[in-house]
Amino acid sequence: MAPWFDWWAEESHRGTPVVVKMENPNWSMIELESPCEDDLLIGRSDKDRGKNAKQLTWVLLLRAHKAAGCLSSIASAMMAVSAAVHRRIASGRTDSDIVNENGSNESPIVRSRFFNCIKLFLWMSIMLLGFEFVAYFKGWHFGSPHLQLQHLISAPFEVRGLFGSLYSTWVLFRVEYIAPPLQFLANACVVLFLVQSADRLILCLGCFWIRLKGIKPVPKRPAQDIESGKDDYFPMVLVQLPMCNEKEVYQQSIAAVCNLDWPRSNILIQVLDDSDDPLAQILIKEEVDKWKQQGANIVYRHRIIRDGYKAGNLKSAMSCSYAKDYEFVAIFDADFQPTPDFLRRTVPHFKDNEELGLVQARWSFVNKDENLLTRLQNINLAFHFEVEQQVNGVFINFFGFNGTAGVWRIKALEDSGGWMERTTVEDMDIAVRAHLRGWKFIFLNDVECQCELPESYEAYRKQQHRWHSGPMQLFRLCLLQIIRSKVSFWKKANLIFLFFLLRKLILPFYSFTLFCIILPMTMFVPEAELPSWVVCYIPATMSFLNILPAPKSFPFIVPYLLFENTMSVTKFNAMVSGLFQLGSAYEWVVTKKSGRSSEGDLLSLIEKEPKHHRGMSAPNPDSMQEASKQELQVKSRKKKHNRIYTKELALAFLLLTASARSLLSAQGVHFYFLLFQGISFLLVGLDLIGEQVE
Repeated sequence: MAPWFDWWAEESHRGTPVVVKMENPNWSMIELESPCEDDLLIGRSDKDRGKNAKQLTWVLLLRAHKAAGCLSSIASAMMAVSAAVHRRIASGRTDSDIVNENGSNESPIVRSRFFNCIKLFLWMSIMLLGFEFVAYFKGWHFGSPHLQLQHLISAPFEVRGLFGSLYSTWVLFRVEYIAPPLQFLANACVVLFLVQSADRLILCLGCFWIRLKGIKPVPKRPAQDIESGKDDYFPMVLVQLPMCNEKEVYQQSIAAVCNLDWPRSNILIQVLDDSDDPLAQILIKEEVDKWKQQGANIVYRHRIIRDGYKAGNLKSAMSCSYAKDYEFVAIFDADFQPTPDFLRRTVPHFKDNEELGLVQARWSFVNKDENLLTRLQNINLAFHFEVEQQVNGVFINFFGFNGTAGVWRIKALEDSGGWMERTTVEDMDIAVRAHLRGWKFIFLNDVECQCELPESYEAYRKQQHRWHSGPMQLFRLCLLQIIRSKVSFWKKANLIFLFFLLRKLILPFYSFTLFCIILPMTMFVPEAELPSWVVCYIPATMSFLNILPAPKSFPFIVPYLLFENTMSVTKFNAMVSGLFQLGSAYEWVVTKKSGRSSEGDLLSLIEKEPKHHRGMSAPNPDSMQEASKQELQVKSRKKKHNRIYTKELALAFLLLTASARSLLSAQGVHFYFLLFQGISFLLVGLDLIGEQVE
């Protein structure tokens, strides 16, 4: 037998595709994708060859059709994006219009300082890019900047010309005066980055240990209760539902708390309405009256003056004379829907545990798959709850109260000084003061409470500004109190260095400074360098760790990394405003709700509730007629539009300019990072992420 046949049989036995070419003109080249089972026929007749040609033609046609469909989809998407960009530019609405509409007390000069600094860097980068392009085409770009300088200085002025003299002066100036401080700042930010990454890694290892050992907070129940399956522990619980102009979500939240499985004689629900919208007041009050008629123990409270915002609302509610009759208070924001067994799964942890001050439940999100923005938020918050909150709760019995979906011992609130209106993070404020008084916290990762995520970038931006400016306000106010407290040195160190400095101040500082300012500058000052592992590998590893608690979000790991760097602008600005008490640090804007959970979840809740609780309120049309007309008139005058965000756009052009400069230096990793990060800033700056509004 021919040697080639032995070789073909051996490779076919291995399952290797083999191409055999025969010299016989009646046979053709064929590809065997799997070994033949019965026959080893290699040749093909002219008829079979024609049949295969037709099949190949159909395959090529199908692939061409698929490619045309993909091109058509891409073209449609590009047209939609172009139309959206055109609408943004034509409307001329920017983020400064948002500030003006909200009536900010911050000086326009103070507000524009940050933007002016970004614009300065942008214009400098454009000018330097022009310099570098001319130098590149003149052949002045050698491997080392010192070779550039030596070549230019050694040439006579007639050869260098005016531009050559200016360029050589620039190279000399950046080598002597710009590169050393820039490299020092870059190294400092890299050190901070590594410390924060180590902290993140330790938290992940702690979460892995908790899962490996099955560590879980367990209520202290008597042995007879465990054996019988009964528990008669039903202390007096006050349920507070603060809200403000939230007509989209008030029904399901009131329905959810009214269906909590707890003896009616041992529970009181306070609906704390701070609405200044007459229609919202009427709707919420009639909803409360409806549930009261159905037998719920519920009261409606309305404040005319919103002093202290949410903290003032809660403080006012706790000042009621009947509040002293209750031992615990459960707090839910307006878009939260606790399950009926929420109190049965949280309150028992307080039994026979007098040191316990707070039981915090995890959040879950009904609209996490609504758009790209909600998916990216879900990654962040999943890591926050499953890793940060759970690890801190298990190992040190302290974490920041999330402001909702938690149960407080009223004695702990009173012992810590009660609610204070001094910051926009009253939840973190009361948690820190309670921790300093020796109270312990428990986080329940298996008890979830449904809520909504902001679906528009505008709403998410305002929320993040408040969440990152408030901690810096609180840090300034309570630093001396922490130092003078009687808690152990390690608890003081954890509060000051980990809780505040590392996770609230250093994180937004290095994220913005390192990736949005220093990295672009190193493209124009190549004497200062950032290694590839800082730009790519460690951020990718940290993003991978962040996404582990939400494994279904792995396809979004790259957008998540880019979006987190994009949000560093807002977080850095908020951190600075809170640290130095700028006007925007004290703004409180209620996060916009869409009411996504008000239909399916509410219907399923109604199906489960007792008969005497069935039905939702139908507000009296006569009492609402005048208020509805007023609201329609306001809506006709105020229309919602997507806006252009100037800081993000300026940084987009800065990063894209730096990416063009890195292309001249053939820096692959830096080029791709700057390019995609610039595109990310561009999309966010044009408000193309999140909810789209005509």
